[in-house]
Amino acid sequence: MSLITNYTYASDLQKRAIATIGILPSSVPGSESDSLALISLGNKLFRDNKLSSNHVQSCLTCHPVDGNAAGMDRQSKSRGTFGQLGKRNTPTILNVGFLPIIFWDGRRSTLYDQAIDPFVNPLEMSLNSDTELLTRIQNDSSYTSFFESAFPNSPAPSIHAIRMGLVAFERSLVSKSKFDDFLESNVLALKNDELDGLKIFLDVGCTNCHNQNLLGGSQFAKLDTVHSYNVNDLGRSEFTGNAADNFFFKVPPLRNVTLTAPYFHDGSVSTIKEAVRRMNHYNLNRNISESEIDSLITFLKTLSDKTKTN
Repeated sequence: MSLITNYTYASDLQKRAIATIGILPSSVPGSESDSLALISLGNKLFRDNKLSSNHVQSCLTCHPVDGNAAGMDRQSKSRGTFGQLGKRNTPTILNVGFLPIIFWDGRRSTLYDQAIDPFVNPLEMSLNSDTELLTRIQNDSSYTSFFESAFPNSPAPSIHAIRMGLVAFERSLVSKSKFDDFLESNVLALKNDELDGLKIFLDVGCTNCHNQNLLGGSQFAKLDTVHSYNVNDLGRSEFTGNAADNFFFKVPPLRNVTLTAPYFHDGSVSTIKEAVRRMNHYNLNRNISESEIDSLITFLKTLSDKTKTN
């Protein structure tokens, strides 16, 4: 393919992708009010294993973000403080600030509402109540300067302040990928085989569910029944109480997807190829071949943060 032809091909796909998917905003909504002091408080809370029931686990345990880690522990289901097995697969925390739906069943719609849940969840950090969480922080003098810096006018620890700190830190966890370079500024950022995968992604209707700038995360869908999943997990209906929501789960965003195996809400699929192969049976415009699956995976790799390898 000549340089001119390649530029035209890439430019046409760039325009389609911008129109269909959109560009990730340069900052997370709400983050304009997040001070460095507030983010630092949230970072400390996120990493503090003394805030779990037996002082061995923190948010970072299931959502590692340091170095090359991509924000999830790569377990089918994470284990809590006492080794108890979680109900569903842990998603990456990268880009969580952009999500309009939190958790697989959508039981929270904002990070603020979600922030305390892991500490008091009996399958996770297992504290008895948010009061116990607050008491542990109040009794730890290492937090004093952090609260004073983040909230100089009201430095006493509070559940509201804890939520605000955690939200600010989580909003700072934004990934940037080769695909973002392609959409934002560099029409030649993707190689020909990556462009071919993007074309298939757009042509066959992957964006029917994996839509908007996170490529998912904005709607619920009922997973296909061609393959077996955990029939005891009713999904969204466990929150809504509506039987019509049985087996509906949040469509996961695809950013960093090739770094965050295993896949699906139950973590039952270990490879990206098998995950894409299963989606071949679900809501596409046509069946895709094995070579097209490989091409799609080549494109999906461009969605990974450039600093992460997991």
